[in-house]
Amino acid sequence: MHPAGLAAAGTPRQRKWPSKRRIPVSQPGMADPHQLFDDTSSAQSRGYGAQRAPGGLGYAPASASPQEAFLADPVSNMAMAYGSSLAAQGKELVDKNIDRFIPVTKLKYYFAVDTMYVGKKLGLLFFPYLHQDWEVQYQQDTPVAPRFDVNAPDLYIPAMAFITYVLVAGLALGTQDRFSPDLLGLQASSALAWLTLEVLAILLSLYLVTVNTDLTTIDLVAFLGYKYVGMIGGVLMGLLFGKIGYYLVLGWCCVSIFVFMIRTLRLKILAEAAAEGVPVRGARNQLRMYLTMAVAAAQPLLMYWLTFHLVR
Repeated sequence: MHPAGLAAAGTPRQRKWPSKRRIPVSQPGMADPHQLFDDTSSAQSRGYGAQRAPGGLGYAPASASPQEAFLADPVSNMAMAYGSSLAAQGKELVDKNIDRFIPVTKLKYYFAVDTMYVGKKLGLLFFPYLHQDWEVQYQQDTPVAPRFDVNAPDLYIPAMAFITYVLVAGLALGTQDRFSPDLLGLQASSALAWLTLEVLAILLSLYLVTVNTDLTTIDLVAFLGYKYVGMIGGVLMGLLFGKIGYYLVLGWCCVSIFVFMIRTLRLKILAEAAAEGVPVRGARNQLRMYLTMAVAAAQPLLMYWLTFHLVR
């Protein structure tokens, strides 16, 4: 046997372990050895930022002054300035035209109320017999805000009363198993339609009678909207105490709104005669008085018409 073979057979065979090769730690800026593809995004971004930093391609540095920024990119700055001027002109045009159709400044006056005014006004609507002074206060030919004068008309109470009336009507219909969205919408639309017809009829009557008054359309909406307060009280009492409670409370509210409208509109429609202290005489003044009585008498009729079917 060959000596080399004997030596190999006599000595035990050593196990060859896999050599542990140390993988060098990647230094900053070097690629990861386990990464399949080279990441070039950071390099490109660094190169891109380095190229854009001095303000190339129209981008000015952050610390540049406005003059330098304008010189660096005049087109975008001119476009921005032109857009700002157009927006300002458009806003001014809208503000001018919106007052022609919706008197926003006047509406602010009718919503200038507070909690004390609302409480006093509700008391005046339910108990107008105890009130003596019905004159509207003025300051330099301008009526004071409603929160300073309980006799001044407002739109807060009519608006809230109308919304509450619709909700109470839905409650009444629900207790009678007659509620439906269509029926509730019909109830609200009919109330608005009657209010619109009232305003148009009064304006036409004032034009035909040739009444010189400071009574505006918004004033009419405010005065005619006060009847919803009594309608709410009548329907609620009808839900709690039946027909008897409904007729008692609604009857009281109808008389109260009649007295309230007479004493309020008398100073508006008969302003000339009331200011001079002359008794109402003559055909024209009698027509004015009849008009005042008709407007006041229409309120109880509408209050009953819009609520009688809600109580059973």
